[in-house]
Amino acid sequence: MTIPDTTIQEAKRQRLFLLLCGIFLTNALIAEIIGGKIFSVETLLGVAPAQLLIGGQRLDFNMTAGVVNWPVVFITSDIINEYFGRKGVKRISFLTACFIAYTFITILAATQLPPAQFWLDLNNTDKQGNVFNINDAFSKIFNQGLGIMIGSIVAFLLGQLLDVFVFSWLRRKTGSKFIWLRATGSTMFSQLVDSFVVITIAFYVFGNWDLKQIFAVGTINYLYKGVVAILLTPILYIAHYFIDNYLGKEFAEELSHKAAHE
Repeated sequence: MTIPDTTIQEAKRQRLFLLLCGIFLTNALIAEIIGGKIFSVETLLGVAPAQLLIGGQRLDFNMTAGVVNWPVVFITSDIINEYFGRKGVKRISFLTACFIAYTFITILAATQLPPAQFWLDLNNTDKQGNVFNINDAFSKIFNQGLGIMIGSIVAFLLGQLLDVFVFSWLRRKTGSKFIWLRATGSTMFSQLVDSFVVITIAFYVFGNWDLKQIFAVGTINYLYKGVVAILLTPILYIAHYFIDNYLGKEFAEELSHKAAHE
C-alpha cells in the first residue's frame, strides 16, 4: 500500500515541530539552571577588562553562564515562528515557563532535604585540600531565590511574546524576503525588554540594587545579546536550508505562508 504524500508531509511536519520544541525547551531550562554562575568574557577571550563607563559606573563584560544557551532559544523561536506561526511559539513558550517554574520549585525542595552524613564526609575538601560544606555549596549554587525565579519567568514570557509580535509584523511587511531582518529585529527588540525586566524584578524589586546599577548591568547584557543575535544570523539561513530540504521546498513554503497569515 502506498502512503499518500500528504500523510508523509504531515508526519515530517510533526517530527520537525517536536524536534524544535525539544531544542527550545531543553536549552531554556539549561540556561535557567546554569544561570547562577557569572563568568568574565574578557578573561575567556584573554583580553583586558572593558571598563565601559555606563550609568556612572565602570563595568566589564561579566555575564551569566545562561548566555551560552539563550542564543539557541532565540534562533529556535524564530524558526518555529517561521514554519508554525505565532500559535506554535506561544504554546511552547507557555509550556516552557511552566517547566521553568516546576524546575525552580523542585530545586528549592532538593536544597531543603537533609544531607546524608557519608555524602558530607566524602565531599568535604576541594582540589586544593580546602575544607568546605558541600551541602551549603549545593544550596548556594542551585537555590537562586524567589526574586530570580519570578524575574526569569516574567522576562522570558514577555520577551517571547514581544519577539512573536515583532517577528510576525516584520514578516507581514517584508513577505518571504529578509529573513535576517525579522529574526534579528525581533530578537533585538524583545531582548531589550528581557535584559532589563529580569534584573529589575530580581535585584531591584526583591533585592537592594539601585536603578543606576540596574541600567548599567542591563545595558551590558543587552549589548552582548545584540552582538550574538547579529553573529548568529548565518546559522538561521543554514537551518532554513536543511528544513526546506527535509520538508520539500513547496511544502515548506506552504507552511511558512500559512504561518504568516494565521
